[in-house]
Amino acid sequence: MTETLAQSTHSGSPRTPSKRTILMCRPDYFTVSYQINPWMHPEKPTDTALAVKQWNDLYRTYLDLGFTVDLIDPIDGLPDMVYAANGGFVLDNMAYGAKFTFPERQPEGPAYMEWFGANGYEVHVPKETNEGEGDFLLVGDVILAGTGFRSDSDSHREVADIFGRDVITLELVNPSFYHLDTAIAVLDPSPAPGEQANIAYLPSAFNESGLAVLRERYPDAILVSDEDAAVLGLNSYSDGYNVVIASRAKGFEQQLRERGYNPIGVDLSELLLGGGGVKCCTLELRR
Repeated sequence: MTETLAQSTHSGSPRTPSKRTILMCRPDYFTVSYQINPWMHPEKPTDTALAVKQWNDLYRTYLDLGFTVDLIDPIDGLPDMVYAANGGFVLDNMAYGAKFTFPERQPEGPAYMEWFGANGYEVHVPKETNEGEGDFLLVGDVILAGTGFRSDSDSHREVADIFGRDVITLELVNPSFYHLDTAIAVLDPSPAPGEQANIAYLPSAFNESGLAVLRERYPDAILVSDEDAAVLGLNSYSDGYNVVIASRAKGFEQQLRERGYNPIGVDLSELLLGGGGVKCCTLELRR
């Protein structure tokens, strides 16, 4: 059951939900036919119908929360296109396209850029390798940017030039958490004036210099256990109050409740076989 009214018992200001506009892609062609991350095992069967059912549950959850949900048509032969967050990074009505690392996903980049252009966004074709909002997270006015496995650090400079925002590079060191959005959850996407944007993260996913940055900038962050991260609990999506998370991330669920958030569990276990969760299926569209 979803809730849209902030009912907070934490010591700070009440959590306030905000309307979100997102892009999603139905997993009509989802399967695991190759291996490009530790979660993928092509020898194990996948159930496309179950993936679609679980995705529909996420889709309906967003609609129940009052989100505007746009859809991009899936393309046969691109099974990972369901992970829409990797399709680009959208901010200030500009869309920075994705340039994927692995050949199996590279056709997704032009497909998403075509959708952005057709829907009124100013499209910036990337020169540098990057995997969209998988490695770029807007936290307040700052963009946290991941590198180490997929997005090249040169793409961080490209993003800074395009959007005119401060970009903070964080190096990922655990191959199971190869995108930044598997290791960090943005909990307050639009903090009130004078308030600190907050995050949750997995300490073991980062090198020491990255950890130092996170500890300094987000001293009140939620530190999530390896157990909850292992079901992609951090791969979640928040409107500032409601946080849609993996239903199996029970410890993280409790941590969120203690901080005044309303966690909403969704089962995306079939899509986890491809290495994706809630946030992977969710690309935020910011006009």
